[in-house]
Amino acid sequence: MNPLPWRWPPRAKAGLYALANLVLLYLCLAPAKALPPEQMSDKAEHAIAWAVLTTLGLLFWPGRKVRVAAYALALGALVEVLQAALPLGRDGDWRDWIADAIGVGLALAVGAALGALARRR
Repeated sequence: MNPLPWRWPPRAKAGLYALANLVLLYLCLAPAKALPPEQMSDKAEHAIAWAVLTTLGLLFWPGRKVRVAAYALALGALVEVLQAALPLGRDGDWRDWIADAIGVGLALAVGAALGALARRR
């Protein structure tokens, strides 16, 4: 397989991105008692998780930055609504969505900086 993720076959990219989404959704929507204790701040976990999801999307579809970011932000909002609505022992919190947005922004900023560096060379 080509080492450049954006050149991977569409099915491979879609499959890996779907898997990343499923893992993220499980971690966000599993009953609280089914998860291990938090190792760091909940907000840091959200920011990191959404930065990883956004980075993966940007690696697979670098020409679709706005779509990748919008999708990640919408998914974060949906997760918070579901956490508030479902009886999972979880709490929906708008501050978690802000942490998600920070992760998305971080991924976009790092991607832009790396892209600028690559263009310089």
